[in-house]
Amino acid sequence: MSNMKEKQLVLWLLLSSFGIMFAVLSWIQESSVINPEIMNGPNKGLLAVITGLALYCFLAKKTI
Repeated sequence: MSNMKEKQLVLWLLLSSFGIMFAVLSWIQESSVINPEIMNGPNKGLLAVITGLALYCFLAKKTI
């Protein structure tokens, strides 16, 4: 695989991991599983970045 395509794949997987975790956190927020005030403002985005990186490291990184 060429270097450029590998970088594009990594970027795609990172963005996908963030999007998946943001959707999961939005669902959790709407279902009131945890206190919705915890994820107000930029907190949900920051939490999505952190959990998205974890998702990438544990799952997506193994596909490269």
